[in-house]
Amino acid sequence: MKYDIITFGSATRDTFLRLKKENYRIVEDELLSKKDICFSLGSKIFIEDLRVASGGGGTNTACTFSKQGFKVAYCGKVGEDKRGEAVIGALKKFRVDTIFVKKDKKYLTAYSAILSLPHEERTILIYRGACHFMKKEDIPWEKIKETKWFYLAPLSEKSALIFPTLVEFARKNKIKIVSNPGSGQINLPKEILNSTLEKIDILILNREEASLLTKIQSKDDKDFIKKLWSVTPAIIVITKGKEGSVVSDGKYIYRAGVPSVLPFEKTGAGDAFGSGFLSGLLEKNSIEYAIQLATANATSCIQKIGAKNGLLKKGQWGSWPRVKVEKRKL
Repeated sequence: MKYDIITFGSATRDTFLRLKKENYRIVEDELLSKKDICFSLGSKIFIEDLRVASGGGGTNTACTFSKQGFKVAYCGKVGEDKRGEAVIGALKKFRVDTIFVKKDKKYLTAYSAILSLPHEERTILIYRGACHFMKKEDIPWEKIKETKWFYLAPLSEKSALIFPTLVEFARKNKIKIVSNPGSGQINLPKEILNSTLEKIDILILNREEASLLTKIQSKDDKDFIKKLWSVTPAIIVITKGKEGSVVSDGKYIYRAGVPSVLPFEKTGAGDAFGSGFLSGLLEKNSIEYAIQLATANATSCIQKIGAKNGLLKKGQWGSWPRVKVEKRKL
């Protein structure tokens, strides 16, 4: 069976815990520019709301592609447990093909508990599960050849080791590649990482990942882009949270902000942006349009609890105006 896109990455079961403000306090460390959440040891912490949903970069992106009208499959692992059944059930609900999902007898399905605070960043507690221990032999190589694109969401823990193999396989079989590498991939040996990145078509990073990959600290996006071009010829996409995004194709640099909409829950925003970007690019072959669709999809995602519940259907844009995209020659 032929696909437009096959996605790879994590598959998790997420529990969202919305905390009551009086049961925690935020401590700010100005020296390290960070905030900590504090609870009283031995106390009972009450919550305002609890929701359960499926998550993980591999499955989240697959669901965007399906809602945007593409034929898509997810290739990954879950455990032989109720959580795994729920993840597969959610994918089927979104009409994502699950034929390449392997049930692992050794590891349980990965799990996340997300502590959600009003007007603050979320904190995520992660249980490593089956998707974090994917090996080469878990992938049905001959069966995944019939696709146009691989979307490689962050591959964590042991699964990061298959990143070079997936890229090399795709290149040999003329499959185009989008990569949104996580810290596990970025921390691979430099020679392996660089030889892998030079083979991809689109590289998507948030600002922290761009800094980790380039080993530079800068407020100028061009510094990141120039450094990344020394290792990859890919279209480079850098997301900057509430500051918007910047994209470069080697000839032009594109900048866009975000709509003036308060987020309700930020989980899944990066996956929604990356998958929205590729969806827009495939639909119109326009980077401006791709940025607009990516921004709209991410904005819609963060209006609801659960990384998949706010994703846009094809033709939908949300109730906010499309962002303006500034295009300039480099």
